[in-house]
Amino acid sequence: MENTAPSGARRAVVLLSGGLDSMVCTGLAREAGFSVLALTVDYNQRHRIELAAAARVAAALAVERHIVLPLDLRGFGGSALTADIAVPHHGVDDTGIPVTYVPARNTIFLSVALGWAEAAGARDIFIGVNALDYSGYPDCRPEFIAGFEKLADLATKAGVEGEPFRIHAPLQHMGKAEIAREAARLGLDSGMSWSCYDPTPQGKPCGTCDSCRLRAKGFAEAGLIDAGAA
Repeated sequence: MENTAPSGARRAVVLLSGGLDSMVCTGLAREAGFSVLALTVDYNQRHRIELAAAARVAAALAVERHIVLPLDLRGFGGSALTADIAVPHHGVDDTGIPVTYVPARNTIFLSVALGWAEAAGARDIFIGVNALDYSGYPDCRPEFIAGFEKLADLATKAGVEGEPFRIHAPLQHMGKAEIAREAARLGLDSGMSWSCYDPTPQGKPCGTCDSCRLRAKGFAEAGLIDAGAA
């Protein structure tokens, strides 16, 4: 995508993991006229292959700056993505919070994004969470996003001095099918993104983890071909 943000455009920090949701979120921030500061957190996740996807998306969307921040959450563990806990492959379980939940991950990521936003003079932060096809993670809910927005104003010099922050979650009420359609509408190549939690030794999506299943279901329901499928 050509850099079409107007000269002097407002800046926004966008959390860019490299997944489909964050890719579409970045595209929507660009479409809204923001100059994008893309933040990718390298938290030593099991699916580190998504870091390369984030770099591809950042380049394709011509972001103003892309920071990959090392923040090793394997030191904490507590998740199948950051510890020696098996990633489930038996299908999406909606009876509780799955073991792929990373403790307080979105709180941590938004806090880092908030720090960069305040330093860069940005007052808008984008995150690609959604509350429909989201595997039951508590930090994807609308009340979490609203709560963090209030916290941002209490926790920062900018907020205290009357420059409030806005946390944008444009995918909040979308299902994966709608997100897939948004990617197509924005002209984004789904093959740039990466969703799988447990890549094969050959670096391919496993096709059976929760994230792979939700993605495949979304593209099927949207009637679209996923260029990033196994």
